[in-house]
Amino acid sequence: MTELLPEFPYHPDPVATGVIAPSDTACTCCGRERGYVYKGPVYAADELGGRLCPWCIADGSAAERFDAHFTAGTCLGDDVPLEVFAAVDRHTPGFIAWQEPQWFFHCGDGAAFLGPAGAAELAACPEALEMLRREVNG
Repeated sequence: MTELLPEFPYHPDPVATGVIAPSDTACTCCGRERGYVYKGPVYAADELGGRLCPWCIADGSAAERFDAHFTAGTCLGDDVPLEVFAAVDRHTPGFIAWQEPQWFFHCGDGAAFLGPAGAAELAACPEALEMLRREVNG
């Protein structure tokens, strides 16, 4: 039997996005088999891919023990508190992208990753598309 997954405000459904998957692998951080493993990006000196449980990401123990980060590039504005950045970078499952992933921040908070969005999905939200163009180009 598995435990209920921890909540991730900035990545609300990491199972649906494919970075957390059912597994009987023991976590390299806590040593427990909890029924799920993280399969997303990990930026650390040790090779940790597929070896961390979501609970060690959520509580920060994986980040602390391995100096691990789960996001790469960011569009971090001046109005983003370091606590918000740390919550995204060190306590939130990252996501897999065909290029280096970039986590966005806006209005002093992190964006929630709901899944990949391409041109078709963004066509229905022209204001979001324009904001993304400004963020990426600016």
